[in-house]
Amino acid sequence: MSERSERYLVTSALPYANGPLHVGHMVGAYLPADIFVRYLRMRGEDVVYVCGTDEHGVPITLTAEREGKSPREIVDYWYAHMKETFARFSISFDNFSRTSTPLHAQNTQLFYRKLKQGGYISKAESKQMYSPTEGRFLPDRYVEGTCPVCGYREARGDQCDNCGSWYEAYELIEPHSKITGGPVEVRETTHLYLDLPKFAGRLKDWISSQRHWREPVKNFIISMIEGGLERRPITRDISWGVPVPEPGFEDKRFYVWFDAPIGYVSSTQEWAEKIGEPDRWREYWQDPGTRLIHFIGKDNTVFHTTMWPAMLMGVAEDGEEPYILPYDVPANEFMNLEVPVEGERRAMQMSTSRNLAVWLHDALDRFPADPLRFYLASTLPETGDVVFSWREFQNRVNSDLIGNLGNYVNRVLSFAERYFGGTLRRPSKLPAGTEEVFEDFRRLEESYGRKMLDERPREAFADLLALGRRANRFFDAAAPWKTRKEDPERTRADLYVCCALLGSIAYHATPYVPGSMERLQGFFEGPVERITDLAPPEAYRVEGARPLFSRIEDAAVTEAEEQLARAAG
Repeated sequence: MSERSERYLVTSALPYANGPLHVGHMVGAYLPADIFVRYLRMRGEDVVYVCGTDEHGVPITLTAEREGKSPREIVDYWYAHMKETFARFSISFDNFSRTSTPLHAQNTQLFYRKLKQGGYISKAESKQMYSPTEGRFLPDRYVEGTCPVCGYREARGDQCDNCGSWYEAYELIEPHSKITGGPVEVRETTHLYLDLPKFAGRLKDWISSQRHWREPVKNFIISMIEGGLERRPITRDISWGVPVPEPGFEDKRFYVWFDAPIGYVSSTQEWAEKIGEPDRWREYWQDPGTRLIHFIGKDNTVFHTTMWPAMLMGVAEDGEEPYILPYDVPANEFMNLEVPVEGERRAMQMSTSRNLAVWLHDALDRFPADPLRFYLASTLPETGDVVFSWREFQNRVNSDLIGNLGNYVNRVLSFAERYFGGTLRRPSKLPAGTEEVFEDFRRLEESYGRKMLDERPREAFADLLALGRRANRFFDAAAPWKTRKEDPERTRADLYVCCALLGSIAYHATPYVPGSMERLQGFFEGPVERITDLAPPEAYRVEGARPLFSRIEDAAVTEAEEQLARAAG
């Protein structure tokens, strides 16, 4: 159980329902959140983890037009595909919703009405790109060109995926239609806007007070606010999305950035309905005792630290719906790929259009979820961009997961079962060296827990490996292969302590490799808890122990690398 009682609402960024998930998505918003949530649950915290597919906006209509399908067909297919892939990867959402539900439309329109009542919505003419050949206004993501800030040549019309800059589509250099490649021109159209500058002072004061935020995130947003916020359009000339409850806007829909974060609220409400307590969502959105934590990739930082908090501030002003603000917004960096090209290994950006990515469903067809989770957890981009390498995946799994943690589990349990009938009773006196190793474990456990609660599962991962190494050193020093004949009672006592250490390792490994630790419980009976909390049990029991992990072979990695090389072309 925890030393303190908290309530947590944890979210991961809503993925667009227009294509498969890749490993870059996982390390950005989903795996770190899942590890964090699983740890909180093990501590006995009150935590709800919600997500869902983002099913509106231009990415959906772009895919639909390209494939000759309706937007509904696209989102239905990819919602099911993503839900299955997340489940295969052991992402433990309490609710996985979607933004095309009637409930979500009602919530989005309610947010709009409250913001309008508060004086935060305005109407204005704006410049938008128009395609003469297609005879229509083009939403931002239908426009592509060169980023005016960093020079990236495939920048989309509202934000650069390379540097994260925001701009208007007409500010792009050499803009053109993403659909036809044809020329575009600037024309006037009318849209609704969120008056973000009215929140600038409150946003800056609030962000400045967040002492626990990651410094790069905090500094970036404060600098942006000081540079001057602008009104942000909340409607688009598009036919797919949440209808705008405003006369004269029947042919427009809410801009996806406005409706998507409201999906967190909708998903929580859906969860409350499913558990038969329809009003319970309010505990997680309206009680100041709740910590709201948004796990995102760095390209979503602006949404979650300025626009979304401003919306929550504005909606809460009438006192009827007093929404809390995010406690933390852990924004992770990007993941690139190591690709074998012309006899050398190069780091390359993922490109979904070129199929240059490690697609999660393909990876899960090749390898079990836990080794993939283990490797990705070891390289989470918490402080900078990282590179996915199939060879490094093989090395980390074979050396750290199998050679360190798996090796300890196998040697302790196989020895106990083979030579002591699988039962190790608590000795009257614990053997020499026990308190020393227990103290080392307590220190590592404290460090691990502190890093986890700071939402840094990659740093906590290092403590998990240190626990494994320390346990292996204790086993080696005990040398049961030598003592079992000369002093079997001493050996039995040493193995009892080894099982206690194993319980701690299993506890701390569970957030990373949950499926394997669940299988462990099928043949290892004893408390899986921290040494810090341990009340030594009467006995540990082992029956039918078997290896938890399989080595990653060269042939499988070579095949996976060849697939990347073909995509890199």
